[in-house]
Amino acid sequence: MNWIVILAGLSGALAVGAGAFGAHGASGDAIEWLKTGGQYQLIHAIAALVAMQLGARGPAILFLAGGAIFAVSLYLMALGLPRWLGAVTPIGGTLLIAGWLWLAWQAARG
Repeated sequence: MNWIVILAGLSGALAVGAGAFGAHGASGDAIEWLKTGGQYQLIHAIAALVAMQLGARGPAILFLAGGAIFAVSLYLMALGLPRWLGAVTPIGGTLLIAGWLWLAWQAARG
């Protein structure tokens, strides 16, 4: 069983759910947090699948971990948890950037 593909599927499903909740059930700042989190999480779930197809397991893991940290911190704030969770969001963003740089570095190496 390929756990990265399973996590990518679950990540994509969570992202769609968050986006739907943002569009139909949220109000105020929560709408934008859910939209942003869902967008980043979905993009990076797909990026993880593509990275796996390219044999880039490390970047795929960073895409999933970074996407989860980035998005879930926003989702939790949207659900009413403290706004200090916003300080966690850049950690996820940093992992996402690292994943893209690692992917580019692997491609440059051949």
